[in-house]
Amino acid sequence: MKKIIIKYIANTITNLELEELKLWLKEEKNQKTFEQYIKASYDIDTIMNKPDLDAAYKKLRQTLDAKQKSKVRILPIWSKYAAAAVVVFMFSYLHTFYNQEQQPEEVLNTFVTTVTSGVDKATLTLDDGSDIILEEGKTYTNNSVASNGEEIVYKVEEEITPNKTGAKTIAYNYLTTPRGGEFHVVLADGTEVWLNSETKLKYPTFFKEGESRKVELVYGEAYFDVSSSKNHHGATFKVLSNLQEVEVLGTEFNIKAYKDETSIYTTLAEGKVAVSNNSFKENLVVGQQSILNKTTGDIAVKIVNIYNETAWKSGVFSFKNKSLKEIMKVLSRWYDIDIVFENKELETIKFNGVLSKKMTLEEILTPIKRNSNLNYIVNDTKIILK
Repeated sequence: MKKIIIKYIANTITNLELEELKLWLKEEKNQKTFEQYIKASYDIDTIMNKPDLDAAYKKLRQTLDAKQKSKVRILPIWSKYAAAAVVVFMFSYLHTFYNQEQQPEEVLNTFVTTVTSGVDKATLTLDDGSDIILEEGKTYTNNSVASNGEEIVYKVEEEITPNKTGAKTIAYNYLTTPRGGEFHVVLADGTEVWLNSETKLKYPTFFKEGESRKVELVYGEAYFDVSSSKNHHGATFKVLSNLQEVEVLGTEFNIKAYKDETSIYTTLAEGKVAVSNNSFKENLVVGQQSILNKTTGDIAVKIVNIYNETAWKSGVFSFKNKSLKEIMKVLSRWYDIDIVFENKELETIKFNGVLSKKMTLEEILTPIKRNSNLNYIVNDTKIILK
């Protein structure tokens, strides 16, 4: 029913699904579930920046009423929350709502309809080179770490068993998420790291007292919630990545450093960080993002919307005035598919939208297609945009 609710809010629901939803909502408990789902899933005030919800609500009701020929009231529980969620789930040009006639139902390619969202999965590489597959439903534990299949947690230094010589050996592990995967890790110092799709992180199994705590974002995107230096005798925390170093005392920030992108983006959500390379050093404050050019090594700083840059960690895509090229790059990583632009003019089309990462590829492509006259064909597992 969640899938049908999403399609209803996004105005991509079929008549058959609409009848099924109406029947389900005849029970009062289901009506409450529907409204709670909208309220609990998204912080509407943050996402919507307080738009005219009454106008959005009125516009959507007109569209749905026109589609539904029956005089029966469509749903008894529409509210401002639902009106806000319309824009949350729906792609539109800039800040416009749906203002076009409903197009005929289309049957999408079988491959597209079967592509599901990413899940919690990663590969843990131990210091001896062995690989452990981590995924939902599988547990793993060794002397220094335990995983329940959704996250991996390292023991604090005091809990690590010494080796035969009585010493505690520092080993380095790698955690790698594939396309279509994400994972959460709690390091030995209590620092939490969320890894986005196609990301690789290198870190020690514990941190030596009195020394700076260092990890390496080999590639990809990760959100860090760093354990304060006050809890570690003042030891700073450093994240090394290609061409740059981020030094913090205790804060939250996001680093995006994908191999196929020309820049590295560091966004500060809380506290202070210093971003540096061999030539430049910039101190960021909350709401700022540094952009390091991989070719020149230059660092530029700009103000960004923190939510838009870090929403992926909370289970949503937040696209604010993003080009179709940028959006498709994100989708290709999450759904583990290849997307190619045959028509290069499509790359620069701009969209706004906030969508659940649990939506299927079909549910995301449908509103994009209807708003941009987008056509595509599927070649094996590759989507070609025409």
